[in-house]
Amino acid sequence: MNPLLFNLNGWEIPIIVLVILLLFGGKKIPELMSGLGKGIRSFKKGLNDIEEDIKSDPTDNKTTAN
Repeated sequence: MNPLLFNLNGWEIPIIVLVILLLFGGKKIPELMSGLGKGIRSFKKGLNDIEEDIKSDPTDNKTTAN
């Protein structure tokens, strides 16, 4: 892991939040977080669907044909 990423002092975090607020505005941040949440849910659903498909596959591809 990059030590610079997690080596934030107490005063740096509010500055980062302030810059994000200035860039995106107060109304856009909830929309961005909502979109991010939907994307994460969709990704997890896709992973679960693939896992279920693998578990429920009736054909076993591990056997070799002679």
